[in-house]
Amino acid sequence: MAQKLALDCIIQGDCIEVLNRLPEKSVDMIFADPPYNLQLGGTLYRPNLTKVDAVDDAWDKFDSLNSYDDFTRAWLTACRRVLKNRGTLWVIGSYHNIYRVGAILMDVGYWILNDIVIDKVNAMPNFNGTRFANTHETLLWAQKKRGAPYTFNYQALKSGNEDRQMRSVWEIPICSGAERLMVNGKKAHTTQKPEALLYRVLISSTRPGDVILDPFFGTGTTGAVAKRLRRRWIGIERDTNYVAVAQRRIDAVTVPPFDEAIFTPSNKPKEKRIPFVRLLEAGLLQPGQELLLSKTQQKAVVLPDGALMYESQRGSIHQIGTKILGAPCNGWAHWLYWDSEETSWQSIDILRQKLQSLDKAAAS
Repeated sequence: MAQKLALDCIIQGDCIEVLNRLPEKSVDMIFADPPYNLQLGGTLYRPNLTKVDAVDDAWDKFDSLNSYDDFTRAWLTACRRVLKNRGTLWVIGSYHNIYRVGAILMDVGYWILNDIVIDKVNAMPNFNGTRFANTHETLLWAQKKRGAPYTFNYQALKSGNEDRQMRSVWEIPICSGAERLMVNGKKAHTTQKPEALLYRVLISSTRPGDVILDPFFGTGTTGAVAKRLRRRWIGIERDTNYVAVAQRRIDAVTVPPFDEAIFTPSNKPKEKRIPFVRLLEAGLLQPGQELLLSKTQQKAVVLPDGALMYESQRGSIHQIGTKILGAPCNGWAHWLYWDSEETSWQSIDILRQKLQSLDKAAAS
């Protein structure tokens, strides 16, 4: 019998057993960092003969590839049951497992939206010099139901990326320094993921109040970031030591009072850029007309090609404004035109807004 969905808590137990008890279609997004089944052999040393801290935990060991595939199919199927029809799943892995995970993910009904390359900018080199240095991991993003609407905060991502489209290669350092959780001088978890990774995942594909599930919770990176971003979260973890570390970590996260305007991503597209010359083409300004730079007495002449002429120098409304002010200038905000009806100088941005309205009316 399905249990009531408990939020903002860690459920201790086997992820497949716990998932099968959760209500169907109750989760908005899942982030999964499953065992990679690294199957590492031998001990690896650095050139200075210090031992490399390898992943040799029992939870990462499987008897065979078939047993790993059976495990992967079971947890992916259980996750799909609890995902809402509009929900998405993120799963991270390395070359050791991600291709098997990806194939099984498709077999059980998910539809892959993207594969993301996580470029680990401070990754460990290949000390033996026998292969290319392995400096990336792969993140698969899939939806439960092909063609269903899903959350993707495209415009918010673009705004945070210096107004450039977010691409599928993310440069993110591995977890290190103060962020790396330690217990008695040792790493609390051998594969702790950086908060920067979860931050980008949650910003891109969730909204405040969404329920985020992590079936391999570990030290609670997903929960800590979800709390910071005002998402609801559920962690499933079978190791009691990890549960304790994760709970302390999440309890220590403090957040300001919720403000919907701050925490809700805006997907409103930016207004289409309008070249200054369009004002001349539309007859809103005329060649030879003078513009006045606000808060100065300096004027420039509008040229037929949309440039301005000032003291024999040509340039855009931004370039000439910058020259006069000696500081960066947004020409739309600083240049004024003479409005004969108002008998006063008015911002040229008024003309831009008028042109935008004309363009929208023509398109409708």
